[in-house]
Amino acid sequence: MHIQDSQWSTATALAGGAMMSATGNGRGDTSRTTPLRVDAQRNLEHVLRAAREVFGELGYGAPMEDVARRARVGVGTVYRRFPSKDVLVRRIAEEETSRLTEQARAALGQEDEPWSALSRFLRTSVASGAGRLLPPQVLRVGVAEEEARVPQQRSQPGGGELRIVPEAEVVSPLDDPGVAALLDVVGQLVDRARAAGELRADVSVSDVLLVIATAAPSLPDAVQQAAASARLLDILLEGLRSR
Repeated sequence: MHIQDSQWSTATALAGGAMMSATGNGRGDTSRTTPLRVDAQRNLEHVLRAAREVFGELGYGAPMEDVARRARVGVGTVYRRFPSKDVLVRRIAEEETSRLTEQARAALGQEDEPWSALSRFLRTSVASGAGRLLPPQVLRVGVAEEEARVPQQRSQPGGGELRIVPEAEVVSPLDDPGVAALLDVVGQLVDRARAAGELRADVSVSDVLLVIATAAPSLPDAVQQAAASARLLDILLEGLRSR
């Protein structure tokens, strides 16, 4: 699944307008608008909770109708809050990115041992299920970094001629401030563990984020899911350690 990052800024602006119109009509009659605002806020919370569950189980390709059914609201209610699926996906992805960043900062600040800090971050993130909701551009960061460094050759439309693509045309995940903050703090965890000789020299930030995504399977039984995640993470952590 590929989310068109270039469409998100426009869609987000539309979402802001939609949310303003949903929360009030601009008049001074608060006795009539307050109950509507409370009801609208409740619906928004239901939609966001349902979106996290549905996208966590089925991925960001899940349709908006599934989110509406899980939230027990009409699909029109979802679209009034989020005028396109891209806007809803961006909202969930941004929240999960922020949560992962805070978890990484907590591990960095509360664990003195480099390996303990990295493993704590991984265990906390996997247990929270955040790996199933990582934004797509985070998982593409390794590829994007290579693309940013090495100009690509692309065919001209309708012909076989190749041209060099300027770096300015390459869209990087690092352009997203939230993603950049996550990569920075996880990079600190990786650098500390590597400098201490506890992390394999070839392990990158992208590898660590891939571990989070891989070790968070979506299983129907919560107990089975937790056990499977813990077991898989133990195996992956052993593979990250230097010999």
